[in-house]
Amino acid sequence: MSKIYKVPAEVREDVGKGASRRLRHANKVPAVVYGGGRDPVSLTLEHDFLFHASEEEAFHASILELKVGDGRKQKVVLRDLQRHPYKPRIMHVDFLRVKDDQEIRISVPLHFVNEDSSPAGKKGGVVISHMVTEVEISALPKNLPEYIEVDLGDLEPGGAFMLSELKLPEGVTIPAIAHDEEFDQTLVSAVFVRAGQGTGELAAEADAALAEGAEPELADEEAAEDVEGEESEDGDADGDAEGKSDDEDKDKSE
Repeated sequence: MSKIYKVPAEVREDVGKGASRRLRHANKVPAVVYGGGRDPVSLTLEHDFLFHASEEEAFHASILELKVGDGRKQKVVLRDLQRHPYKPRIMHVDFLRVKDDQEIRISVPLHFVNEDSSPAGKKGGVVISHMVTEVEISALPKNLPEYIEVDLGDLEPGGAFMLSELKLPEGVTIPAIAHDEEFDQTLVSAVFVRAGQGTGELAAEADAALAEGAEPELADEEAAEDVEGEESEDGDADGDAEGKSDDEDKDKSE
């Protein structure tokens, strides 16, 4: 089960853009909690506490316990966190209420292990790419993991690790493929790369070949163009020969 963070909060009655602006100037963060069959409630949070907590990866995929000043508590998960476009500030937060007996959908991070010791990791000329870094799961609050481990120990050169290959903790499912495997997707790929694919490297190779008196190899498109050109020239030559033959026949008949 994921860690439970205790988040101090206060209920606020003053809402609107002006009220939110005043809160931010006072180093507070406006927030709202909704869901669970109840009306939304506007809250105020301490900015510094929330900012430091949000720097932890687990905070975004854990059960949070809102502790209101009057002693009330509410279990929630983080649904949205809006940051300032360039300042280190949090502008607004949305929380979703959770119940112990109801499954919730939430995105959790993927942790990749044994990549360097895998056959693909040991093979030269292979680039391992992480196509996805988090996945949406469904679970009861008590079964919610902080992250899901992706073991790449058996990843082969040219191979891939699929979403359906994940070993999920007990009580956890992936809605995307729970009922239809057609939505399976690649999480990690191990792709071969060849040296000399850069434009600069290819030009250097061509210059070296010419310096040695060798004819550079033509690309497929260039070769095709030459073949078409030769066919065109042959066609013109044939046409000229046919025209000349017709003229000669005409002179003889005259």
